[in-house]
Amino acid sequence: MSRVCDVTGRRTRIGHQVKRRGLAKKDGGVGRRVTGRSKRTFKPNIQPVRILTPEGSVVTLKLSTKVIKRGIITLKKGDKTVSFPLKKAVSGRNRAFTKAQKPKA
Repeated sequence: MSRVCDVTGRRTRIGHQVKRRGLAKKDGGVGRRVTGRSKRTFKPNIQPVRILTPEGSVVTLKLSTKVIKRGIITLKKGDKTVSFPLKKAVSGRNRAFTKAQKPKA
């Protein structure tokens, strides 16, 4: 599973873990020296969420927790950008939900 948010595009980023030695100048030393840098990754907190869209369909999106907290989803549909409130879809067989989904004959 790729770790990319479907709304914001947040993904795994690469940085360095910096090792230092010495005492800071403000504490009476000659300053901190960098003795090594090793690569590390910064991973976003991505969660799969089942969402009820305004059309009534259920979509599973991978969202960062920042988007989930904000509660508003902005997606591109063709040329337009559509934003709607995040409404989690109920899991399992919910009778009220399935009744609403069935087209009336």
